[in-house]
Amino acid sequence: MIATIHGVIQHIGSGSLVVSVGGVGLRVFVPRTVLENTGGVGRTIRLFTHLLVRETELALYGFESEEDLAIFELLLGVSGVGPKVALSILSTLSPELLKSAIAREEAVVLQRVPGIGKKTAERIMFQLRDKLVFAADAQALPLHSDVDTDVIEFLTGLGFSIVEAQTAIQNLPRDVTNVDERLQLALQYLDQR
Repeated sequence: MIATIHGVIQHIGSGSLVVSVGGVGLRVFVPRTVLENTGGVGRTIRLFTHLLVRETELALYGFESEEDLAIFELLLGVSGVGPKVALSILSTLSPELLKSAIAREEAVVLQRVPGIGKKTAERIMFQLRDKLVFAADAQALPLHSDVDTDVIEFLTGLGFSIVEAQTAIQNLPRDVTNVDERLQLALQYLDQR
């Protein structure tokens, strides 16, 4: 198995990177968060990897942290969840938000992920409930209100990633509940970054 790779980014594609390791270019499928944090072609990157072996293909999946890799591997163990859906989940939800949604049994959070319907969301929650290690305060982690969902949709429509939008929302004061005000504050937060 290939546990990690460390090399230079040769190419950034849609959903994958080509990383030069010892003179060999490896195509590594990665979540959108990795693509956004690469720094560009020519930069050095270290990824924790999962090698998926199938009858007709070998595919390498890479992650910035061991936690992301562990969650990816747990997701692959869920009936009906393949590598593309697992990557989509990790591209859309942070590990903390995923754990919080599962701990609180909020299927609607998982249903925001492209390719996840109600039944798949419920299956993921049921099968991972006892496998994920939850922080003591996982129940207290905030899920997004309808107002925040509207703000996230608007921000992603402007070209921000869903992770950037979620980060902005998590840094907003709780006492501001108006959509327009929350959007304005989120844009200010993202502009300062």
